[in-house]
Amino acid sequence: MWITPEEVLLANALWVSERANPYFILQRRKGHGKGGGITGLFVGTMDVVLDSSARVAPYRILHQTGDSQIFCSIACGSSRKEVTEHWEWLETNLLQTLSIFDNDEDITTFVKGKISGIIAEENKSKAALEDEDSGKFREAELKMRKLFGMPDEEKLVNYYSCSYWKGRVPRQGWVYLSVNHLCFYSLLLGKEVTLVVQWTEVTRLEKNATLLFPESVRVSTRHTEHYFSMFLNVNDTFKLMEQLATIAMRQLLDNEGFAADRSLPKPCKTLKNVSALKRDLDARAKNERYRALFRLTQDERLDGHTDCTLWTPFAKMHIVGQLFVSNNYICFCSREEDLCQLIIPLREVSIVEKADSSSVLPCPVSISTKNKMTFLFANLKDRDFLVQRISDFLQRTPDSGHSGSPSPSTTPLSSSLPTPIGAAVEPSQGHHYSPSLPTANQGLLRIYQKDAPEDHGPKATKEKMKEESWNIHFFEFGRGVCMYRTSKTRELVLNGIPESLRGELWLLFSGAQNEMATHPGYYAELVEQAMGRCTLATEEIERDLHRSMPEHHAFQNEMGIAALRRVLTAYACRNPGIGYCQAMNIVTSVLLLYCTEEEAFWLLVALCERMLPDYYNTRVVGALVDQGVFEELTRECLPFLYEHMQELGVISTISLSWFLTLFLSVMPFDSAVLLVDCFFYEGIKVIFQVALAVLHANMDTLLGCTDEGEAMTILGRYLDNVVNKQTVSPPIPHLHALLTSGDEPPPQIDVFQLIKSSCDKFGSLRADVIEQMRFKQRLKVIQSLEDTAKRSVVRAIMTDSAFSIEELEELYVLFKAKHIMSCYWGASSTAAERHDPSLPYLEQYRIDLGQFCQLFGALGTWLCGTHTATLAARLFHLLDMNKDGLINFKEFVTGLSGMYHGDMTEKLKLLYKLHLPPALCPEEAESALEAAQFFTDDDTPQEPTFLSDLDFLVQEVTSGEEVKEAGDASGSRDAEEKKEVKDYKYYLRMWAMENEPKKETIKDLRRMNQEQFIELCKTLYNMFSEDPLEQELYHAIATVASLLLRIGEVGKKFTNNGAKKQTDTTNAQAPAPAAELSQPEKEGPNGESSSGQSLVCRALAEAQLETPPQQSSDEEVKDDTSVSSYSMVSTGSLQCEDIADDTVLIGCSGDQQRRGSILDGDWSITFEQVLASMLTEPPLVDYFEKKGDIQARMAACKMQRGVERQVSSSSDHELAQLST
Repeated sequence: MWITPEEVLLANALWVSERANPYFILQRRKGHGKGGGITGLFVGTMDVVLDSSARVAPYRILHQTGDSQIFCSIACGSSRKEVTEHWEWLETNLLQTLSIFDNDEDITTFVKGKISGIIAEENKSKAALEDEDSGKFREAELKMRKLFGMPDEEKLVNYYSCSYWKGRVPRQGWVYLSVNHLCFYSLLLGKEVTLVVQWTEVTRLEKNATLLFPESVRVSTRHTEHYFSMFLNVNDTFKLMEQLATIAMRQLLDNEGFAADRSLPKPCKTLKNVSALKRDLDARAKNERYRALFRLTQDERLDGHTDCTLWTPFAKMHIVGQLFVSNNYICFCSREEDLCQLIIPLREVSIVEKADSSSVLPCPVSISTKNKMTFLFANLKDRDFLVQRISDFLQRTPDSGHSGSPSPSTTPLSSSLPTPIGAAVEPSQGHHYSPSLPTANQGLLRIYQKDAPEDHGPKATKEKMKEESWNIHFFEFGRGVCMYRTSKTRELVLNGIPESLRGELWLLFSGAQNEMATHPGYYAELVEQAMGRCTLATEEIERDLHRSMPEHHAFQNEMGIAALRRVLTAYACRNPGIGYCQAMNIVTSVLLLYCTEEEAFWLLVALCERMLPDYYNTRVVGALVDQGVFEELTRECLPFLYEHMQELGVISTISLSWFLTLFLSVMPFDSAVLLVDCFFYEGIKVIFQVALAVLHANMDTLLGCTDEGEAMTILGRYLDNVVNKQTVSPPIPHLHALLTSGDEPPPQIDVFQLIKSSCDKFGSLRADVIEQMRFKQRLKVIQSLEDTAKRSVVRAIMTDSAFSIEELEELYVLFKAKHIMSCYWGASSTAAERHDPSLPYLEQYRIDLGQFCQLFGALGTWLCGTHTATLAARLFHLLDMNKDGLINFKEFVTGLSGMYHGDMTEKLKLLYKLHLPPALCPEEAESALEAAQFFTDDDTPQEPTFLSDLDFLVQEVTSGEEVKEAGDASGSRDAEEKKEVKDYKYYLRMWAMENEPKKETIKDLRRMNQEQFIELCKTLYNMFSEDPLEQELYHAIATVASLLLRIGEVGKKFTNNGAKKQTDTTNAQAPAPAAELSQPEKEGPNGESSSGQSLVCRALAEAQLETPPQQSSDEEVKDDTSVSSYSMVSTGSLQCEDIADDTVLIGCSGDQQRRGSILDGDWSITFEQVLASMLTEPPLVDYFEKKGDIQARMAACKMQRGVERQVSSSSDHELAQLST
């Protein structure tokens, strides 16, 4: 590429001049290409180790004038081809111009100006894409693509100097981290080491610090482990690896590929060695931490953060912490954990102003909210800029008035219509949801308790005391989203939230209140869209509605069931990727007890999409990940119990139900709801703490267990007796109590004591540690699920395929790799169309035509040179049963199996079908479809493919009734009705039999017309072109072609169409001239005559076809093989090599020609005739009976990555080309 002219003092140091003229010199760096000796090896090694190759390309062009010793570099190149193009441009465009100048300085000024102008023009077109990346980084990216054969779509994120441990010897080099690959390259003393690992293949990624591998990173795949060490900053490198591996796992999980953030603000200046993608990923990591810390929505983006102090009126002191500003929120978090946290939505802000500075309060900013709260921040470094940013965001924030719906505690009971308990209020006509519904204004628990007599007992008094404690807290710390959250808040939550405040505080702590306030009316719209639809999710919801807390009286009538149905159906409509998953009904029913429908919906959104990520999808990946985290925590905290529990296999059994339902399904409701209180405030770590505390409390008993059932019974009995002695609600029977033995009632466990014990013993758990453990387990779980999918697919098709299990597994890996590669390197269809995780394993991964053609070229046995792509396209159309442009793995294996393991009949049948519709692509099939009209008498009419099974059944019954009415016209109506009832099962059996896949026989194949037969001959010719027995096969196919053409002519006389047109065709078709029949034979490469080719030509000539004089056209364009783009040739003088893809054979009747149509509409042959003719030629029999070696082709396909790598720019091959 052209580079800004820079002076070079030592032009020949470490460089070799290869070309020169009076003004320019082309040089090659030592150590690249041929020769160089020890000096070249040394220079090449230093280039790799010191990264000079990222700044100094192996080729360059210098500018020099006269006898001056000052040189200017004006161009460089990573390959000889690139730099030669620049050299030729200089010779063509500048040499003659420069000879006019008299002054050397003018020459230099002109050259520099010209090169600078070229660079400016190039930068205009590339500014939108590459203006953020430094020149050095772009060169490193080009080097990566050159070294590892990557396309332009593969983007480099960053590269680091490190050592790769290959055996016991470290190889110093560079690791390149791109979006989809980890690559390593080293060149030491002439020995090259390259490594390419896809992120989707990584099963384990961890940072080690051992004596053998100090500060190393271990990257594990299913088969190998790779160690990298000697990083300058191992922590930054490892974090970036984690991010890229997480993106790859997300792609495997739900097909979310990486998309660069185009809205990322550009830096003030180009950052050295930091790409735009690296900045993007760093920003994503910060956003994720910010959102997780303050429970914000997924679209919230952190704009910036700064150190500051916050004045806390409740403590009368300044608290040191950090202030965060995003597009919708201002947040504060104290440096000391749990000391103070604050969330201020910008929709609540009324005034932002700079206060007066003083020595006590430097650079303060005052923020006032609509509910009369004022927050004072001080010690801000750049106060003016901060106030301006907040003002900008405030101008974009819509004025939403109030901050959301009133909470359940503040809703007057009179606001709801008086409704008898258990009766469902019908919404307004035409709507499924309206504000008049009781559940739209208050929770189910309040509806069912409003008529209950007031309780004045000790439990009720305790509940009142809790409410009073919270009211005091609200008075002191504020109420609503802008409340100060301190250690006092946590203490109140651990002591239990009063029932009257539970819904309000759940909304507050989960962040659901913010989302509900910014989306008014969203839930009602979703309900109207979703209700009445019939989907798989709605069917599952209906099935589970009456299983949701059936012991609670709120769900023993239609009101509670209808509210639960609306919430679950609305969420399934909002998030089709999740839809509905078991355990969602249990959690949602608990939410509805304390919240309105809309509030319960937004709490469910917060649970499924933020607080419990990936828990409620089809494969419950999130729960499996946390199950792995729980096992790891058990190993660390309870090592002796862990070993014993692993032997019994208990942990993986119990923990899934604990996490999916937050203990609601295994613990009495009044006790489990307290854990839900803590969960909404502190997150998943509370669930881990309580689970560990349960195991610790039963450790002695569990160590004495001998089987899994006994351990399950012990834990079930323990959890069933965790009671809440402070509850004011009437007792609810717990279904899990069936596990309790009747001999002796076990002791009761106070839930408050259990929570306190879990915090005391396991309170050191931190959220960031849990996230790190989740990452490790996510790699393991998703790769395990992928292995399970592979085994399931192989088991499903192994009975229908002749391939072995090992071969099928290898084919599946290649098939999946091609699908995944297309997801990030582009394809004709979107990634979501090719991968649907909700489908069965067999149909999850699908490939389109382009990917299939690549796999066919690598694995297929019928390779036809340039004709291979055409044959692959025909096979794809044949395998694509549903015509959606995609095929799954089973269809792919079906096509390969016929080529590799079929006998001659099966292979010929497949080849025969590839030259009939629908295998022919639309362009090729145009004339073939016209030909099909001539054979309607021979073909059975096909039913439309879009008819449903019910349509077929109706047609079946209808046709049966018509036959019966015709046969029994004299019978009575009663007898007919009786007959219909009697034959109902018969029709169902007939329908089932018709839907069963029928094995196709050779008699089911349609007849082949003349043009399709010519296409078949062309394919066979190309298939044999590189076979060792090429001449024998040509001779055999020529004989067969001649025989089949005669058979078609003879068969034409026995058809009705042939009888009618016999006279016309006899007069129209004249015998071919003798000169055409005895044309000279083409000499083969060894001087032998290509008798096979001439025989095919004679066979085609014997079909008595003529061609009119060739029509000339102004639009006719000939390629380098001198074959016109649309040729009309005489089949009488047709050479085999002339049967190209763009050739149209034309028959003539008088002066009329049928261009692009059938040669002879009455000519046809059957598959039996083709098979019988082929069997007469032993070379053809041997060719089609030969078995292919799929193992060798799969091994070659795996190594294709190395084969496709670009040849070194200074290879001997290139040097030889240039010297000739």
